[in-house]
Amino acid sequence: MTTFRYLVAGASSGIGLELTRQLLADGHHVIALGRRTPPLNAPGLTFVEHDFRSDSPLPTLEGVVDGLAYCPGSITLKPLAMLKDADLMDDFRLNALGAFQMVKAYKAQLVSGQQPGVVFFSSVAVQTGMPFHTSVSMSKGAVEGLTRALAAELAPTVRVNCIAPSLTDTPLAGTLLNNETKRTANAERHPLKRVGEAAEIARMARFLLQEATWMTGQVIGLNGGMGSVMK
Repeated sequence: MTTFRYLVAGASSGIGLELTRQLLADGHHVIALGRRTPPLNAPGLTFVEHDFRSDSPLPTLEGVVDGLAYCPGSITLKPLAMLKDADLMDDFRLNALGAFQMVKAYKAQLVSGQQPGVVFFSSVAVQTGMPFHTSVSMSKGAVEGLTRALAAELAPTVRVNCIAPSLTDTPLAGTLLNNETKRTANAERHPLKRVGEAAEIARMARFLLQEATWMTGQVIGLNGGMGSVMK
């Protein structure tokens, strides 16, 4: 089995943690980039500290990178009257600018990898208008544009794709799912009548990194049918 070297930003929790766990289980090496060490004990894991909300330059890494996943994200849900410019800028910095900076910083390592791929994360709210999602939709919409632009620029060497989930059971969504009433109401909004699981979103990211070798520039809805199916 060929061993690959992946770079996962935001690997300490949620989808990033599940993706890291799956890649390590496959026998690959993972460089976890973020504020906290992932709660995993595996010989293939290397942690590099970085805060994507800071102005600090990304750390220098040696060696090739066969794939990159940018998993940090935010959920700022406020009505228009309560949104401040700072909210928009903070979300854009974390969701879109961080993704751009990561690919720019490690492009040289990526182009030297084996069938290298990049995975970003958007949101179902970009293509499906939802109240109180202005900041999320703006910043994640930028991620979808970034996906297509980089897919064009980095072809044919590097593949760039994006996953657009709906509400997923992660620590980031904790306040939206912290009691049975909220959990049931959010599940009922989806045609498949449940919210997403971090592990299943991570499986799609893993597929895009490892197996989708003839796919680039795509935004894949993984959303329980929300926005495309009426039930």
